Amino acid sequence: MKEGRLFQILYYLLEKGHATAPELAARFEVSNRTIYRDIDALSASGIPIYAEKGRNGGIFLLHDHVLERAVFSDAEKQTLLEALQNLAAVGGAGDEVIKKLSALFCMEAENWLEIDFTRWGKTPGEQQKFDMLKEAIFEHCIVKITYVGTKGIETTRKIQPIQMLCKMGNWYVKAYCMKKEEFRTFKISRITELTLLPETFLPKSYPQTENQNSQNDVTLRDMVFCFSDSAAYRVYDEFDSDQIERQKDGSLLVRTKMPEDVWLTGYLLSFGTEVEVIEPAYLRDLLAKQAKRIYEKNKIQPNQISAMNHKT
Repeated sequence: MKEGRLFQILYYLLEKGHATAPELAARFEVSNRTIYRDIDALSASGIPIYAEKGRNGGIFLLHDHVLERAVFSDAEKQTLLEALQNLAAVGGAGDEVIKKLSALFCMEAENWLEIDFTRWGKTPGEQQKFDMLKEAIFEHCIVKITYVGTKGIETTRKIQPIQMLCKMGNWYVKAYCMKKEEFRTFKISRITELTLLPETFLPKSYPQTENQNSQNDVTLRDMVFCFSDSAAYRVYDEFDSDQIERQKDGSLLVRTKMPEDVWLTGYLLSFGTEVEVIEPAYLRDLLAKQAKRIYEKNKIQPNQISAMNHKT
């Protein structure tokens, strides 16, 4: 209890600069005598704290001495505060932590950058999955998940979560899959059920050299697309500038690597008539057949037209 109060006194003085003994006593609900004993304890432990009598007196910290003992430069302190601010966007750091470090560094975090990893229309369930996986990583808890793979097949498996990954606006969890007995990367939005188990595991490092086949069940292929100029806003949002080549007619030629799975055809179809597959040829044919099936499934039949006319 006392140790916690000592830290709180230290944080308070770092933030405010100085305080009176009655002020600290009222804040921490102890007597003035207890506050002075706490000040003596802090001083004895090497904290540069002192008291001054008089009208403008009080309890002070030697801020310059505190800063000399810090191992961070001003630029490093600002970088750390900015990182914590952005981590707070996904629930990784609270305002209290940022406030305490700001006081410790004697500087305010410049609010020049905002990062929001969440998507529009995010539900509380998504945040809950993120928080549970974060807890499992820190506590080394085995997690049971129900997962929808790239082919739409739902499986249940146990994983040992190692690290969270944000890529192209999507969240993934890197883990060791106990069912496959190898490292895998799982897209969090495809986890339909998640349970933290009482079982724990020994922490392990995720391999630095990734094999796309074994970890994601996805193979990256060279592809070339031609987008109309009216789709430029999406093309520049979703591809690197060095992958894009503007043509004389205003269209955009994109050379990239993308995964070969069910997601790819759905992604390309989302561009409607604004995209043409140049390479590979089989994907061009596959996309045309998929578009035809969509047309056949959704076109209005003669009997439907007759029924509609009857209703009107």
